[in-house]
Amino acid sequence: MKGHLTRNLFPEPQKTKGRVMSTIAAFYSGKSILITGATGFLGKVLMEKLFRTSPDLKVIYILVRPKAGQTLQQRVFQILNSKLFEKVKDVCPNVHEKIRAIYADLNQNDLAISKEDKQELLSCTDIVFHCAATVRFDDHLRHAVQLNVTATQQLLLMASQMPKLEAFIHISTAFSNCNLKHIDEVIYPCPVEPKKIIDSMEWLDDAIIDEITPKLIGDRPNTYTYTKALGEMVVQQESSNLNIAIVRPSIVGATWQEPFPGWVDNLNGPSGLIIAAGKGFLRAIRGTPKAVADLIPVDTVANLTLAVGWYTAVNRPKSTLIYHCTSGNFNPCYWGKMGFQVLAAFEKIPFERAFRRPYADFTTNTITTQYWNAVSHRAPAIIYDFYLRLTGRKPRMTKLMNRLLRTVSMLEYFLNRSWEWSTYNTEMLMSELSPEDQRVFNFDVRQLNWLEYIENYVLGVKKYLLKEDMAGVPKAKQHLKRLRNIHYLFNTALFLIAWRLLIARSQMARNVWFFIVNFCYKFLSYFRASSTLKV
Repeated sequence: MKGHLTRNLFPEPQKTKGRVMSTIAAFYSGKSILITGATGFLGKVLMEKLFRTSPDLKVIYILVRPKAGQTLQQRVFQILNSKLFEKVKDVCPNVHEKIRAIYADLNQNDLAISKEDKQELLSCTDIVFHCAATVRFDDHLRHAVQLNVTATQQLLLMASQMPKLEAFIHISTAFSNCNLKHIDEVIYPCPVEPKKIIDSMEWLDDAIIDEITPKLIGDRPNTYTYTKALGEMVVQQESSNLNIAIVRPSIVGATWQEPFPGWVDNLNGPSGLIIAAGKGFLRAIRGTPKAVADLIPVDTVANLTLAVGWYTAVNRPKSTLIYHCTSGNFNPCYWGKMGFQVLAAFEKIPFERAFRRPYADFTTNTITTQYWNAVSHRAPAIIYDFYLRLTGRKPRMTKLMNRLLRTVSMLEYFLNRSWEWSTYNTEMLMSELSPEDQRVFNFDVRQLNWLEYIENYVLGVKKYLLKEDMAGVPKAKQHLKRLRNIHYLFNTALFLIAWRLLIARSQMARNVWFFIVNFCYKFLSYFRASSTLKV
């Protein structure tokens, strides 16, 4: 009986088409899996990978809230009919039947799950992947605590009542302790207990919360990193009777390999900067070119997360293991180099209807940043809005530019620093995988070619975010040529006007001008005389 139960829990690898099936893929077959944040960037990629590699899984429960007049089923249908899930339909034709959307609202203290749905989750769930979070850097502390701390606590409470639960995987961030230079695979305590923070959010008004927020977050840059650190403390405190692991990804970017290169569906992280630079809005940004751009592809995060789920369930570690999913230790790429690669990609695959020619550079101090913000960002926006007013249209560029600069300012903390993350557990897990598992669930970023990845990233932003057709590339290149000519013409006219004003007001400038004209005249006369003598 005991051997039969073990075989059911941890199925042996099977052979498929002459190749030994992945142990991890076999493990998820027949499982009932709960994914929070399944409508988010990582959640979608995680769900796609599960269906593609383990089509025999029993069901994936996803917590969904109706949005913009869409029902739960409509939201699921929209996800499954996206480009991301095209390959899934070939290996799992009945994928619609294997997704069970459950109404939930993580903004509510009880998650707003009905009694019937909650009972089904409690009795059936084998694995939980908690990906849901607010990733807004400027989110109000009350809202950030609710989604990143309280909701995590509520989900852990549910998990403790799941008799079949084999593993609970919590997705945090590598920047939860970004106030430290070197970050180990441990949970660092915050000065104030999470429970006290949760309780205080229930009775403090917004004005008081706004006042105490800087004191609470201390030397962290925003409420996001602070509340993710609190969330980890909650996981540690509630993990006594649960089999838990934490995955900490760094800056999550477009797909590297799976299901195809370059897929992205949100403006977070580099994606928004790529659009802003490619459209010509962003020309300068305060950052350190030699700082490590710790970018990690989303499919790499999904692969590591699924491997962690398997390892945690099968080996049941005695303590909560933390896995850093970062690239800087293994295959560093620097912001300056990445910036050049992005600009090079714009030459090949420019975006349509650019405001200006793509060009961006790093500034290293506040004064130069403010200068370039005034000259290269706000001034062109004001001029363009003036043009819109003259043509009877509503001005919008200044407002857009101010929003962009606010967003960029929130990223500056991460563009000017480098971190070191210990990766003992991640390397240990990699060594535990069979060659087939290492191939199917690849999270070895040492194999990543950054130049190729960045080019695919820019292409993915163009195709999947901006919805631009590749057939429009020649037209976009012609548009950039026109912008270049306008740029040269404007600069020439500006120089001539400035020089004319200088000559009118300065005797020295007039003397220089007469000297140059006289020199050119004498040179031409000499050249003409020389030509005549030769004839």
